[in-house]
Amino acid sequence: MMNLSLGTTQPLESAGLTAVPQALPLPPFARTNVAAQRRKHRWIATIAAAVAMVFIAIVIFHGYVAWMLAYPYVAPLTSNPKDAIGVDYEEVVFPSNSGDTTVSGWYVPVTAEDGSAAPSTRTVVFSHGYGANREESWVPMYDLTKLLHDLRYNVLLFDYGYASEQYKAPATGGREESQQLLASINYARSRGAEDIVVWGFSMGAGTALQTALITDEIDAMILDSLFVPSSEALFDNLNQFVELPRFPSLPLIETMIPLWTGTDFGSIPAEQVVGHKYDMPIYVIHGTEDAKASYETAEAIAANQNNAISRSWIVEEGRHEMIFRNHPTEYIGRAALFLSQVDSQMW
Repeated sequence: MMNLSLGTTQPLESAGLTAVPQALPLPPFARTNVAAQRRKHRWIATIAAAVAMVFIAIVIFHGYVAWMLAYPYVAPLTSNPKDAIGVDYEEVVFPSNSGDTTVSGWYVPVTAEDGSAAPSTRTVVFSHGYGANREESWVPMYDLTKLLHDLRYNVLLFDYGYASEQYKAPATGGREESQQLLASINYARSRGAEDIVVWGFSMGAGTALQTALITDEIDAMILDSLFVPSSEALFDNLNQFVELPRFPSLPLIETMIPLWTGTDFGSIPAEQVVGHKYDMPIYVIHGTEDAKASYETAEAIAANQNNAISRSWIVEEGRHEMIFRNHPTEYIGRAALFLSQVDSQMW
């Protein structure tokens, strides 16, 4: 047996082994370049991560804004017609005309002085504004209901889906809301109404005009603080609460709205609503200091109408949905006169 001993002085080659080359140390300038490259890569990775996080944050923020537009906060109901103004009412529930949502509301029938039934064939359907429910206290809706009840009109007050407590649905800028309003009109017909007036406020007035494009069941309309929804109009209103750059905010919100509502701004017939000549009498009421809806648009819509009793009342310094509160006597007088003329035209 061969005893192989490697001494410290015996070269590896003599033992049949190959020497392992030793790595040469990098010169100082090379070490500096490698460190600089590593720092550069770390900075690029950090910046890329920061940009990605900012982008994600922007998308999430605008997604939240789109969700808030689809599901606005609406205060719960605080009263009812009996407690608020002393008139009897019925709780009513029915499907929207599309069948996709459910409508709930109050039906206030005309009664005789002794409280017995006194059927009326005239009904006013209230169409409340965005961010409000059937009470719409700042109008105030109960006061108008009492006025109409005394004038012997049945009244139907209902919640659009985004305002409903039991049957919540997203706001769609009028697409599904027009189906909900149409169902309300059909319900009034089922209760014996021969003459139906839709009294709309803000976006509820715009929804009334959208609905009148698809039905002949509306006999007249009163449109207070008329708001026609469009991407530009909604964005301008949003900017009153939080300032956002038009780009990229508007395109991002337009892109994300369909995720929550199932519809996009392109489906809202804003131009058709503004330019259409409606057959029924229309009374447009608007203020020059309306910060949410342009009074020029209201004037343009009023100017398009050709019914003999259609008219407009443009109130100097009037604010959005505050005209009744600020001019109650004149408001009631003008509205009552218009309704009496509608009655005369019907007969």
